Amino acid sequence: MKRHLLAPALLGATLFAALPLAASAQNASGLNYNYVEGGYVATNLDNDNGDIDADGFGVNASAALSDNFHIFGGYASQDTDTFELVDGGERVNTDANQWRIGLGYNLPIAASTDLVARAAYEKFEIDDVTVDGETFDINEGDDGYSAEVGVRTAFTDNLEGHAFAGYEDYGNDADDFYGRVGAQVKFNPRWGISGDVKFADGDTQWFVGPRFSW
Repeated sequence: MKRHLLAPALLGATLFAALPLAASAQNASGLNYNYVEGGYVATNLDNDNGDIDADGFGVNASAALSDNFHIFGGYASQDTDTFELVDGGERVNTDANQWRIGLGYNLPIAASTDLVARAAYEKFEIDDVTVDGETFDINEGDDGYSAEVGVRTAFTDNLEGHAFAGYEDYGNDADDFYGRVGAQVKFNPRWGISGDVKFADGDTQWFVGPRFSW
């Protein structure tokens, strides 16, 4: 089985193993931390080689351990557009995977708002690099961590939003502060559409897709 198929399966198995311990669907603020979502992921990276676009798919999940703690995880696989390493040089595109798993703390601060703090183990991998039409399997990556704090609020029964400020570090001077905002439109208590945008230095990443809550 290929790694890009195995990683989401492992993520799902880890989170769903916590289901027997899962708390009730909603905490005191009425927000639900039991869900799984999947959808489209896209990234725009502005670096020395110009704007580089990538897209693919992503999976995110969360499971409440108690009224105030939850575990969460995410996986994304993206392919970059072809770009030149230097002006007039080799043309390159890459296949990259990123996943994380962590622990979150949520504290109701209003009738429909939680203060949320989360910390996670992160891993970024580049599986394949294609140079001038020839593909190389390199399987290189970095391990790191992230920490973020923010708020999550339900504006109505069918609309909620979130905003976070965070920091991530993969070592070797690969660290950055970021901001993340998003929303969910709920069709009913089980199904909705979730969206999220992450802003870092020269890097913007989008996610949109259906969410199932229980």
